[in-house]
Amino acid sequence: MVSAADRVKNPARNSVWLEEKTSRTRRSDQPAGLDRDRITAVSVRLLDAEGLAKFSMRRLAAELNVTPMSVYWYVDTKDDLLELSLDSVFSEITPPAATDDWRVRLRGLATSYRELLVRHVWVSPLIGTFLNIGPHSMAFSLAVQDVVRATGLPPHGQMGAVAAVFQFVYGFGTVEGHFVQRCASAGMSQDEYLAEAMGGISAAPSLRKSFENAQDLLDARAGETVEEMRERDFDFALETLVAGIEAMASR
Repeated sequence: MVSAADRVKNPARNSVWLEEKTSRTRRSDQPAGLDRDRITAVSVRLLDAEGLAKFSMRRLAAELNVTPMSVYWYVDTKDDLLELSLDSVFSEITPPAATDDWRVRLRGLATSYRELLVRHVWVSPLIGTFLNIGPHSMAFSLAVQDVVRATGLPPHGQMGAVAAVFQFVYGFGTVEGHFVQRCASAGMSQDEYLAEAMGGISAAPSLRKSFENAQDLLDARAGETVEEMRERDFDFALETLVAGIEAMASR
């Protein structure tokens, strides 16, 4: 186990994946069928259903129908459990075939990453909190590195290209996920929510001028659903980034 003092003393080395390997097998007085994998799976389900703010070890224990101390036999802290849950959902991203063109692989990874962020809204604030060195997160990272090496970019520019693509996807997917969640909480479709919001904006005198200045952009989207607009925006932005990588590689 890692003590609380050690966690404070070495924050840059604070990760469940850097713990010394210790036995976490079930004790005789522990509930049957309880292990780290089951605890992690139920944690993911709770985080999806109730969000990060409501997640607690007590709530998790109640869902598992065990005592909180039973959970602490398998994980030392709530942060450890969040880190395990974060890595677990990265298993949903399947690395592309190495034989595919780098552009195909890059689009596939970017799309899968976006879908992950939308499907699990709690993931985005945790990505910058933990080291993300679990097996599934590392598999994603290595797949991205393999793709960027195949672009023809010089080594000193490869991580910049990774940042350009995946920081864009991170931001896009995070905003999309929160919007989808907000619409669901309001009991409205995304199109209904947008129409209501735009009606309020257009009726506000302080915002009317800005609204009118963007009319050409709004007209270009006329007749499209929110999902259609979003897909077009994502595809165009990603193709712009791919074209930029191609241009930089050819210099």
